[in-house]
Amino acid sequence: MNTARRPMYAWQDIPWHKVERAVFKLQQRIYRASRHGDVKTVHKLQRLLMKSWYAKLLATRRVTQDNRGKRTAGVDGVKSLTPPQRLRLAQTLSLSPQVQPVRRVWIPKPRTTEHRPLGIPVMADRAGQALAKLALEPEWEAKFGQFQVPDDSSLKLCSSPLMVDVV
Repeated sequence: MNTARRPMYAWQDIPWHKVERAVFKLQQRIYRASRHGDVKTVHKLQRLLMKSWYAKLLATRRVTQDNRGKRTAGVDGVKSLTPPQRLRLAQTLSLSPQVQPVRRVWIPKPRTTEHRPLGIPVMADRAGQALAKLALEPEWEAKFGQFQVPDDSSLKLCSSPLMVDVV
């Protein structure tokens, strides 16, 4: 059976646990290679992950189903994708230097009357960004993982007068 034109699975029948595990294993290999300083292996594994069918499926799923802004339309006006459209997006997903323009929305700044611009890319470009994130994140996590910035709640706790004496 030629799966290039006809996918092997329907979107709802994809074994997501298997997909996530396979992508996670590749990410672990990237992380380990980055920790050992093996740049050549890191780049090979990143290229492998970017071309991986499972990584493309996962990036498409994160953008079209898991993401909080999944129903936000770009300049093309597409708010949501049907399962066959998601499969088609995963099949055609690749990083290209040519992207579509972003939709510009002005959102209010907190505690002021000013507004700031927010660019909303089209669904395919968001999926490409998610795919790139899957490949790049393990490398940079290995390099800068020990320099974690504390979240606001722990920062407030550490700077309170009660904790200054303890620390």
